[in-house]
Amino acid sequence: MHMNFSEEAEDSYFFSQPHQPFFILAFISALAGMLLFMLSYKGILNLSVSPVGFHVYVFTYLMFTPAFFGFLFTTFPRFTATPPIDKSVYMRIFSFYYIGATLILLGSIVTPVFSGIGMSIVFIGHFMGTQVLRKIYKTTVMEDKHDIFWILTAMSIGVFAHFLFIIAAFFYAPLMGLSIEISVYLFLFLLTFSVAQRMVPFFSHCTVERNPYLMRSIFILLILHILLEGFYTNSSFIVDLLIGVLIAKELHRWKLPFPNPNPLLWILHIALFWVPVAFILSGLVNLVTLLSGISFLALDIHMLVLGFVLTILIGFGTRVTIGHSGNMLQADKWTTLLFYWTQVVVVSRILVSLAAALGYHFIILFDISATAWLLLFIVWAVRFFDVLIRGKKLTS
Repeated sequence: MHMNFSEEAEDSYFFSQPHQPFFILAFISALAGMLLFMLSYKGILNLSVSPVGFHVYVFTYLMFTPAFFGFLFTTFPRFTATPPIDKSVYMRIFSFYYIGATLILLGSIVTPVFSGIGMSIVFIGHFMGTQVLRKIYKTTVMEDKHDIFWILTAMSIGVFAHFLFIIAAFFYAPLMGLSIEISVYLFLFLLTFSVAQRMVPFFSHCTVERNPYLMRSIFILLILHILLEGFYTNSSFIVDLLIGVLIAKELHRWKLPFPNPNPLLWILHIALFWVPVAFILSGLVNLVTLLSGISFLALDIHMLVLGFVLTILIGFGTRVTIGHSGNMLQADKWTTLLFYWTQVVVVSRILVSLAAALGYHFIILFDISATAWLLLFIVWAVRFFDVLIRGKKLTS
């Protein structure tokens, strides 16, 4: 990975909008991270860091977080009716992410020293990027700050979870579980849902009145989930069931037009439908585990993160990439196929957990799941990297 951020960056189309470099970095991290994790899980490659810790960190802070920044640096000023973020600002933050990600991926093979330095650099980028959003939040003259408040809250909690992860990875391992719980529920999920509950009904032309208590209720229940899990593993099943039912009722109230002929919409709807499914099944799985001790290999987290966060990342990421490049805002057959394939990725990972719970040899299913992931990001890259880097016009 080599880039020159000086004069080339000034004139390059690639750096002309914040989502472009951040999306590229997120997708490269997704590919490299899964390939390294897959090889280490099969014993082909010995990582210099914990494989599970590497897996969690790369996908939380090197894939999802840069993708979030790419999206929010583009849309947050629009949400708040403020001027676009200056290129020098987002390029500075991108530089931290780029350098840090390179050191982390290299360090996972060579030495944990590189990984530690890289995590510190990425953390600085995460903190600085969140401060940019906070400054916008404070300077906007908009009276209705409901949605941007929750987006900023989730991103700020993400910085805290990131800090806890670094402490756990290098100084105090018992904090790792708490870091992961906070990052999954109060960062990845809360941030994605904060954006989705604002944007998806709008894109779908649903004029439903906003539920002023929804986000606060979910936030309180998520905190309760984390507290219960910290007290006794798998004891949060009742809270998960409550969250699932609450969001299911809310989605029913929205009356999203599904099935929808527009793939750019139905992919977002499917992502949202995964939320109640993930929480309700999570509650049932946790109850079974509590009673029987059966391990489901983090089925609850993967259903939520892959079913909802990944699916909506691909949906929103594709929409932003197409819409901000001068292309027609429509999904061709390749894009539609990619949207279907996201669900293959989700289901294949669920099957890994179910096979493990039933006592079957799941390595073959793991290989299929990891390969499905790699194919998703490779095909997306082949289809859209040229759009992000050079503004290529798409043809069917």
